[in-house]
Amino acid sequence: MAKEFKNLVEILEHSVSTYKSSPLFGTKTGGAYKWMTYGEFGVQVEQFRGALADMGVQKGDTVAVIANNRVEWAVGAYATYSLGGRYCPMYEAQLVKDWTYILRDSGAKVVLVANQMIYDQVKPLLDELDTLERVIYCDGPRDSEDSFQTLLDHGAKNPAEVVYPQEDDICGFIYTSGTTGDPKGVLLSHSNIMSNVNGVHQLLEIGPDDVSLSFLPWAHSFGQVVELHCLLSMGAALGIAENVNTIIENLAEVRPTLLFAVPRIFNRIYNGVQQKMEAAGGIKQLLFTRGMANSEELRAVRERGESGGLTAMMNKFYDKLVFSKVRERFGGRLKYAFSGGAALSPEVARFIDNLNIMVYEGYGLTETSPIATCNYPDNRKIGSVGRPIPGVSVTVADVEGYPSGTGEICVKGPNVMKGYHNLPEQTAKVLDEDGTFHTGDLGRVDEDGYVWILGRVKEQYKLENGKYVVPGPIEEQLKLSPYVNQVMVEGTNKAYNVALIVVDLENLGTWADNNGVSRDELLTHPKVKELYRKEIERVSSTLKGYERPKRFALIEEEFSAENDMLTPKLSVKRRVVLARYGELLNSLYNDEKTAAA
Repeated sequence: MAKEFKNLVEILEHSVSTYKSSPLFGTKTGGAYKWMTYGEFGVQVEQFRGALADMGVQKGDTVAVIANNRVEWAVGAYATYSLGGRYCPMYEAQLVKDWTYILRDSGAKVVLVANQMIYDQVKPLLDELDTLERVIYCDGPRDSEDSFQTLLDHGAKNPAEVVYPQEDDICGFIYTSGTTGDPKGVLLSHSNIMSNVNGVHQLLEIGPDDVSLSFLPWAHSFGQVVELHCLLSMGAALGIAENVNTIIENLAEVRPTLLFAVPRIFNRIYNGVQQKMEAAGGIKQLLFTRGMANSEELRAVRERGESGGLTAMMNKFYDKLVFSKVRERFGGRLKYAFSGGAALSPEVARFIDNLNIMVYEGYGLTETSPIATCNYPDNRKIGSVGRPIPGVSVTVADVEGYPSGTGEICVKGPNVMKGYHNLPEQTAKVLDEDGTFHTGDLGRVDEDGYVWILGRVKEQYKLENGKYVVPGPIEEQLKLSPYVNQVMVEGTNKAYNVALIVVDLENLGTWADNNGVSRDELLTHPKVKELYRKEIERVSSTLKGYERPKRFALIEEEFSAENDMLTPKLSVKRRVVLARYGELLNSLYNDEKTAAA
């Protein structure tokens, strides 16, 4: 029977005791991964708990963190939980004004930051914010009173008793940076998080022999709950990626058995493998193509309930000869891959699946702690986001313009947040009196209970012919082109959709070199325009006619949190992008001779 936890402190004590000598966190230092055990982690949590208590942190107080994934992040979290406190994470990439707003709104007493640069930006806030009393930095020298290591030494000499929280006590804030307005602080309780952790224990067999590469930000609910809290509760190990640009390299070093990722990572794998096979050519490409076709045939056979016979035998042949070599790039041990955060293209899911890496897609929001539904072994439909996890129910509310049965996804269960901090009116807009949460996502539930997501309600718009368009899935499909880095589709009250495409400079540059195009003409050369016309036609073949962009514009400027065109969790701020590029997009309708048409 699966273990049932009541709070995060119970997880800590159980895992430190049960898996004391097992590796927990791997950090790359000096060119190799070095591992901290569960027991060593437990000691640091005890020490930092003592330091926080000596600073006056007590039950109900908020400790904040501004750092990417690292051991100190997790130590700070569990030390805070074991004092009955609330942990409030932020991203290093956020602007100072966002940190200031969140520190003020959460009433943070202490903030742990990654490095000297952030420390120097945040320390002046001690004079500006009434509640903030201390700024600590992870990379500080041992002789600094504000360094993490100094405080561990201090805490070792000043131990503090564990405070065991109640199930309904708030364990943290996670601020959702929406595409408009100030971020909202989602209040999550220990019971909210436990509903997800305990649900995962019932659905997946994960244990001390499993390893994951950690690169999803713990400042976001998906990375924090599914990767950090769930895996820690199961005795698994987490190798922390150096950064987003070293993921493939780190996969080969950590050799994970599990991978938690967002569609963008799977798209990179999809494009990277295809490009590598095309470059190899000859017999390698032929075997790969035939192996993929055989895998597709085997899937169809098994969906009919048949064993596969010769097709299954050939799959083993292609796996040994081709697919196992591809998997070696990711460490060679990957059994499961889990996708969340946005819709995963069914084409990409099938492709990864064909490599004999099972992909399971899930769905949820910060407000649902985050998992509401998921696919899992022996219960999967590619393209869906699975069934509700244990204890959770999903219903569909009617939305204008959509047939009965398709509408706004609503979630009810122990995973639903307590509300938005200090925002009762905003809370009332999404949370019914009976605890039902209105997600703002369009979708449907099929006859087998599987949920299918179509996009965001607030992002939908109507073409002049009356057809409703949800741009998110269209954009994900366009990003299957290796020449598309980012994209935004628009067409409100227009005759057709257009696309603003941020080009992939690396892949487009290589293509240009091979096709006699100067890099000075990457956005304007007729050959480039023809390339993108063909790419859009290729990757949008599964879309409805009115969904496909008829014209496009090419730009180099990436959407980012720094230029305020992306939220920290990488959602496009459409209003900001339109304010900057609206005139360019309108020109696609106004000028039939526009270069990007």
